[in-house]
Amino acid sequence: MAALEMVLITGMSGSGKSVALHALEDAGYYCVDNLPPELLTPFVALEQKHGAQKVAIAMDVRSATSLPLVPQQLRQLRESGVVVQSLFLDANTETLVRRFSETRRLHPLSRIDASDQHRALVDAIELERELLGEMREQAHVLDTSMIRSSQLQGYVKSLISSPITQLTLVFESFAFKRGVPLDADYVFDVRMLPNPHYESGLRLLTGRDQPVVDYLKGHSEVGEMFSHIEQFLKHWLGALVRDHRSYVTVAIGCTGGQHRSVYLVEALTAAFSPHWRTLKRHRELDAG
Repeated sequence: MAALEMVLITGMSGSGKSVALHALEDAGYYCVDNLPPELLTPFVALEQKHGAQKVAIAMDVRSATSLPLVPQQLRQLRESGVVVQSLFLDANTETLVRRFSETRRLHPLSRIDASDQHRALVDAIELERELLGEMREQAHVLDTSMIRSSQLQGYVKSLISSPITQLTLVFESFAFKRGVPLDADYVFDVRMLPNPHYESGLRLLTGRDQPVVDYLKGHSEVGEMFSHIEQFLKHWLGALVRDHRSYVTVAIGCTGGQHRSVYLVEALTAAFSPHWRTLKRHRELDAG
């Protein structure tokens, strides 16, 4: 019998856990929302007894008092042969405040006690970050601040399709003017490179278009930047594998996230994909 595949989704309230869970349901996973940590091991045992192959579980800060149980439970499940992937959805505080304001929902930590006193929303979000800190450290992080629900669904489906036993490199382009991705393990700033934006014939194109590619290839600085990033990753990938990392997100940022960062993400993906499992994202282009 094939090993049970389990995806654990945790993260900040308002970061899109329900959207991610729906994506996994579409992908054939049996999904359970807000499972108390105390029930994780019995639930998995029951699903194995019933011959289940894929399950997805969402947990959030409402189970804060028992969340410290989860890391040990995950280790035990892996040792028993369960294939476990852990995803943590995050978003910046400004985005979370906006989402709660738009939906008029109450943050689960906004109540201080049983009285009608309420904790300020920003304070509740920061407390949640503190309570979920250990879970975040032990999961692959997805920053949902700048992406639509459809993008998040696509990202989740692509991540779960990656072999858990093999390190996956995620290359992501972004615009510094819209903020650095919270899920980045490494961030490279390429704003000092020649900018196609100032060439009238290239301004409306992207780093995937051949005229922009030719323009950037014509500047030695761009080639040097590519080589330095490539050499850095080649040097450290072995150590990351030995550290049992499943995913490494490499974010490349320029001013608008349209030309230079996109070109370098495309080039790095092409360079590493023959030897490593790779995924690519263009945060600003995908959002268009």
